[in-house]
Amino acid sequence: MSAWRISLRLLRRDWRSGELYLLAAALVITVAAVTAVGFFTDRVEATMERQGSELIASDLAIQSSTPLPETLADEAKTRGLSTAQTLEFRSVLVTDQTPQLVNIKAVDSAYPLRGELRIRANADTQDAPAPQGPPAGEVWLESRLLPLLQIQIGDRIKIGETPLRIGAILTREPDEGRSFFNIAPRVMMNTADLKATGLIGPASRATHRLLIAGDAEAVARYRDWIEPRLAANMSAESASEARPEFASAVERAARFLHLATLTTLLVAGAAIALASHRLVERQTDAVAIMRCLGAPRRLLTRIFLLRLVLFGLIASLVGCLFGWLAQAGLVGALSDWLGEDLPPASAAPIVTGVATGLICLLGFALPPLLQLTRVTPLRALRRDIGGPKAPAALALVAAGGALALLILWQAQDLSLAWKLIAGVMGALVTLVLSVLLLVRLAGRLTGRVRGIWRLGLAALARRPSGAVLQIGGFGIGILALLLLAVVRLDLLHAWQDSLPTDAPNYFLINIQPEEVEPLRDFLAEAGIERAPIYPMIRGRLTRINAHEVEPSDYEDPRAERLATREFNLSYGTEPQPDNRIVAGNWWSGEEAPPQFSVETGIAETLGIALGDRLTFWISGHAVSGPVTSLREVQWDSFNVNFFVTASPVLLRDEAATYITSFHLAHENEGLVAELSRRFPSVTPLDVDAILGQVRQVIDRGVLAVEYVFAFTILAGLLVMYAGIQASLEDRRAEHGILRTLGTGRRALLGSLAVEFTAAGLLAGLLASIFAEATGWLLAEQLFELEFSFNPWLWVVGVLGSGLAIGLAGTLATYPLLIRPPLQSLRQAG
Repeated sequence: MSAWRISLRLLRRDWRSGELYLLAAALVITVAAVTAVGFFTDRVEATMERQGSELIASDLAIQSSTPLPETLADEAKTRGLSTAQTLEFRSVLVTDQTPQLVNIKAVDSAYPLRGELRIRANADTQDAPAPQGPPAGEVWLESRLLPLLQIQIGDRIKIGETPLRIGAILTREPDEGRSFFNIAPRVMMNTADLKATGLIGPASRATHRLLIAGDAEAVARYRDWIEPRLAANMSAESASEARPEFASAVERAARFLHLATLTTLLVAGAAIALASHRLVERQTDAVAIMRCLGAPRRLLTRIFLLRLVLFGLIASLVGCLFGWLAQAGLVGALSDWLGEDLPPASAAPIVTGVATGLICLLGFALPPLLQLTRVTPLRALRRDIGGPKAPAALALVAAGGALALLILWQAQDLSLAWKLIAGVMGALVTLVLSVLLLVRLAGRLTGRVRGIWRLGLAALARRPSGAVLQIGGFGIGILALLLLAVVRLDLLHAWQDSLPTDAPNYFLINIQPEEVEPLRDFLAEAGIERAPIYPMIRGRLTRINAHEVEPSDYEDPRAERLATREFNLSYGTEPQPDNRIVAGNWWSGEEAPPQFSVETGIAETLGIALGDRLTFWISGHAVSGPVTSLREVQWDSFNVNFFVTASPVLLRDEAATYITSFHLAHENEGLVAELSRRFPSVTPLDVDAILGQVRQVIDRGVLAVEYVFAFTILAGLLVMYAGIQASLEDRRAEHGILRTLGTGRRALLGSLAVEFTAAGLLAGLLASIFAEATGWLLAEQLFELEFSFNPWLWVVGVLGSGLAIGLAGTLATYPLLIRPPLQSLRQAG
């Protein structure tokens, strides 16, 4: 009979006997978690990108200081993409009052491609969505222009040579937060009226934008096509590049989802290992009989390997099915946010899920199962010989290799993956050593107690390797549950609190030096106390050390753009509250020597390292200083932040404008009109739309992570169940002997309660320590969040684990006590 046929028969027999149920459940949960996250993130990342696209009114924006070639729009249309064009320039509106500088935005009938415009018919009505921009012959104005120019809806204003009717108040445009440097109030008009104004000529200073939207893959292919064709004065950007606040929120959401997946993988891996241990015990007699019938080791090896692969494929495919159903449920739960037109899930997560299942199975289950080939035929006659013991080194190397491979694959970040691998390996070693230490301590207590306490503690100390396996399994299961509490109650709440309800929703820019103190007083009178005002100086990076900064030196398109643009520099004596120094040291005092602090992302993009000397061209002269610190910036805080900050002595004599941000309640929005009247040169920028997008990502991301962690809970419960089942064979023989020697059922039941409660307390103690430490590391190193220790975690973790495992273990092993001693000895022997 061929190895294939034998493998299929044995697989069918094992399934019918129920010996594979536990292993199958662990594998299905693992694969379901991986594929659910894979299916979900495939679809949600596209949705997040689409919602982020509302911040630039498109999926991709091409920007230029000169008219864009028509071939760019023609190529996009050929690829089935939608296009719109805008043109922005500054001009002066002249009425009977003082001339007013304005920022004019001309849009065509297709604008916006993403997001929505909102307008008010007059100052007393609520705003409403507008499907497109103003019709020909009409303009829309920001509300602050009406009191400044003393005009009203229905009046006509002259733009260039053309009088246009004021049709509405412009309250929101999708890409209004694209730049903080629109220093004048907005006027929106139709491109059909542009030529008649006479304001735009070949040499006019204007910003031309081509907006593109459509299928994500088609947009990506178009970007690949256009990148090498962009001139030096052109740039292409997506929402994540335009708004780092949104990109930061999306990145954190993805990290939380991958964290949930990795946690499930680790916990389910422990369940697979425990289930494999029990399967080996149950298979030993069958293999001994096969050896008696002449089966060679080579044939047994092939049979076990084929059976494991077949089982893994079937269980993994079932897990993929559950994963697809799970992501469908999650998408349904988030339908109000994701919408009904989500792209279909790709087949890639199925491949990932099956591969993950096989790697888990081969890494955790294959080494102990291969030891069955070493079973001696004599085992069929002498049950006291026992089963073969797998070398601990082989099992650890295989399990460690599988974990490392899965972490590297799932983490999607090499640096993060190595940190996780080191942490997991260190935690496992610490766990084993801690359990051995605690078991030895229990053994010493055995001689000092009597009755059921002695029986229970002796049972715990009698099998050190079994105790390590069992308590380790309990500890990992409890750790999974406690990690859910840490992530849900501490990390996710900290993430939500990182964008509080009073996060800044207004920026004030173009504040002149003489307006700083009057503006600060004005805001204080309005009850806005927390509005720090920062200086801002424009400068272009020209040199890094002795090397001239040239766009052609960089392959990364973003680095090329940064090499051509001006930076917004600032200075101060203290780093801002949401900045964290990760390398070097911040300066101290107003008279600290000239030096710079650089944000880590921009430093990595431009190749700036600690100790490099930067030179900026500011107002016609060069300013230089060394980089003495690198900062991580919490961009989604919505506070004012800068890529590059300098010591005061370096920039305080440069010409500067000032910027601030603050929170303004909706019922107090009338304050903006008063502010514009008293400070006409100051430009208020409403970023409520961006703030709402980021807050929505956080809220829905929290729900998605909680949903995925349900798999971790199932895996945690499964690993605790597997830990209880792992020792049943040994207990059957022990209880038979103790019953034969006269030990009563009540005493045995009490000893079981003592043993399992002690195991639960030890496991809960270790799990609480690891959960608290893991939460702190995740908060500080991965998510850059504030973490506070939770005393209730220890109460629930230690006492709750002792009670729960004590009760569950006692109930699970109680059936062994009600059997006659002779029956137990026969089954064990």
